[in-house]
Amino acid sequence: MADEPSGQEKTEAPTSRRIQEARKKGDVAKSMEVPSAAVLLASLLTLYYASDFMLGHFFLLLKYYLGNLHSISITPNNMTVLTRESMLQTGLIVAPVMGVIFLTALAANYAQVGILFTTEKLMPKFDKISPIQGFSRLFSKQALANMVKSVGKLVIIGYVSYTEIKKALPGILQLMDQEPALILSFMAKIAFWIFLKSALIIAVLAAMDYAFQRWQFMEKMKMTKQEIKDEAKQTEGDPHIKGRIRSIQMQMARQRMMSEVPKADVVITNPTRLAIALRYDALAMAAPTVLAKGAGVIAQRIREIAQEHSIPLVEDKPLAQALYKNVGLGETIPENLFQTVAEVLAYVYNVKRKRA
Repeated sequence: MADEPSGQEKTEAPTSRRIQEARKKGDVAKSMEVPSAAVLLASLLTLYYASDFMLGHFFLLLKYYLGNLHSISITPNNMTVLTRESMLQTGLIVAPVMGVIFLTALAANYAQVGILFTTEKLMPKFDKISPIQGFSRLFSKQALANMVKSVGKLVIIGYVSYTEIKKALPGILQLMDQEPALILSFMAKIAFWIFLKSALIIAVLAAMDYAFQRWQFMEKMKMTKQEIKDEAKQTEGDPHIKGRIRSIQMQMARQRMMSEVPKADVVITNPTRLAIALRYDALAMAAPTVLAKGAGVIAQRIREIAQEHSIPLVEDKPLAQALYKNVGLGETIPENLFQTVAEVLAYVYNVKRKRA
C-alpha cells in the first residue's frame, strides 16, 4: 500500500464517523451486479408462475381485436380511445413482471446501502468533464474489472445456452411435424432453463462481487494512526486540554470543599492518612453530614484548617475508613454508623462545654 504524505500507512480500520461521512457523500459499498441478478431471477420466476395469466389475457386481447376488425374503424376521432384501451390492456398483461422488477430493484439496493439520499454525486466536478480524466478512467483498474465481469457473464451465458441446446437437439429434430403451439412451448421451455441457470450463476457472481466491493471500500476507508488521533481530538477534544480542564475542576471542587471545613463540628482521622469533617445541626439535618473528606495531602490540609479554627480532631480508624468509603460529600451518614458518630459528637460537645 502506498505511503501517505505524512509518511504513515493506512493500516487502521475506519471509524464509524469516517464511514458515516463517506456515506453522506454517497460513497458506500455497492455492487451493480446484485440488482441486475436479483431482477433477472425475480422476473424469470414471475414469468414462470404468471405465464398462464399473461398468455390468457394476451390471447383474449388478440381475439377481441382480430375478431372485431370489421367493426373497428380507425378515425382521428376514436384513435385516442383505441390507443388508451389497448395500452391499458397491455399494461395489465405486463403489470406482474414490471411490478416485481420494480420492487426487486428497490429491495436489492436497500439491502446493500439502506435508505440513502445525497446530492453530493450530482454536484458538477471538473474531473467528470475533463477529457484527460475521462480517458484515464477508460484504462483504469475499475474499467478493466468491469470488462472482465462483462466478458465472464457472456462466456457463462454462452456456455449454458450451448449445453442446453445441445441436450435439446434430439427433441428439436422432432418438431418438424408438430403444431405451432407445441413448438413455441418447447422453445419457451428451453429458453426458460437457459435463463434460469444463467441467472443463478450470475447471482453467485453478484454475491462475490459485492463481497469484493465491500472489501475494496473498507480498504479505501482505512486510516492512519495520526488520522485516528486527529479525529479523536475533533470529536472528544484535545486530551491535554481535557486533562487541564479536569484538573481545574478538581481544584475548584477541592477549594469549595475546604471552605466547608470551618463549619464542621468534628474531624475524624485515621490518624494521618484519612480525614473526614462532620457537621450536625439538629434543627436542619436529619443526621450528621460529611462536609469534606480526603486522603494523603488533602487529609493533611483538612487537619490543618481544623486546627486553625479550633475544630476537634478525633482519631477513630474504623469510623474514618467507613465514612471515607461509604459516604460522599454532602451526604448524611448511614444508619449503621449513627451510634458511633453520636458517641463522638457527644464527646466533642462535652469537651466544648468544659472549655467554655
